[in-house]
Amino acid sequence: MRNETRGTVELTLAMVLSGTLGVFVVESGASPFTVVFFRCLFGALALGLYSLVRGFFTGHGFTPRTFGLAALGGVFIVFNWVFLFEAYEATSISLATVVYHTQPFFLVLLGAVLTRERISGGRLGWLALAFGGLVLVSGVRPGDTASLKGLGLALAAAVLYALATFVTRRITGVRPHLVALVQVLVGLPLLLPFAGFGELGGIGAGWAWLVGLGVIHTGLMYVLMYAAYAKLPTAKIAVLAFTYPAVAMGVDWAVYGHHIGLVQALGVPLIVLASLGVTLSGARTPASGPVRDNPDLSPSDSAPAPASAPAPRTAGHAPEAASPVATPAG
Repeated sequence: MRNETRGTVELTLAMVLSGTLGVFVVESGASPFTVVFFRCLFGALALGLYSLVRGFFTGHGFTPRTFGLAALGGVFIVFNWVFLFEAYEATSISLATVVYHTQPFFLVLLGAVLTRERISGGRLGWLALAFGGLVLVSGVRPGDTASLKGLGLALAAAVLYALATFVTRRITGVRPHLVALVQVLVGLPLLLPFAGFGELGGIGAGWAWLVGLGVIHTGLMYVLMYAAYAKLPTAKIAVLAFTYPAVAMGVDWAVYGHHIGLVQALGVPLIVLASLGVTLSGARTPASGPVRDNPDLSPSDSAPAPASAPAPRTAGHAPEAASPVATPAG
């Protein structure tokens, strides 16, 4: 199998797995804080074991500065998950997922505010298009407080993910698996005071869903994505990333009977198109995004984040960690 073909298969499979994330969260029967705590726990075990077997701890490349940045990014990532999972409960997996995919635009705005990065006219146009799509997708009617709450939670999750990306893209020389491991480990003490352990006695089969969130969505899925990133060009990654929301919407309809209305459906392609436009315009412009041959820039500058991975990619010591392409979110 050709290298790029294998990468396409790996990333497509990872995005399909991402699309099932919401079902695992809902079916676990646990509160969002509890879900995220156990996702961090089982995810840390899965990533730690994989990294140990692959020998990634030898010459890990962390310095006090990069470790601190990874930990700070972990704070943002962990609470990003909490807000996203709260949004699932407040509205629907479909709506929360689509709104969550506005995170590339918040990353652009953060760059303008924090680093005085100039926003080109083209990117301003994409941002305006995305805002129009967001208005349509929200479908919020006066007095519809549940949908309004869900919209706000999904947007808060997107902002936190953008902050995590902004911080983590400054880490170089460390494998993405190890950065992800640090981030989920940070979640354990952070969420310990909020996790509802008293509710666990009645979740029964929910334990299988919680383990799946850690092993499948925070272990297997990240390994597939990080391996695929090194094999694929930025444009293909950006396009394949949208397999995630498509699958999430299909699964939400098939399992729970949720679907977005006609007016909301009109906003989906606007957000997708705008996100793709921002991503690819960044990839084509060295001043505002990475180029393929620069291993010191983050993937999150050049492709949208599918939901469910903790750490934007950082430069590493091997091909699987050296591609400047996007990392998942969620």
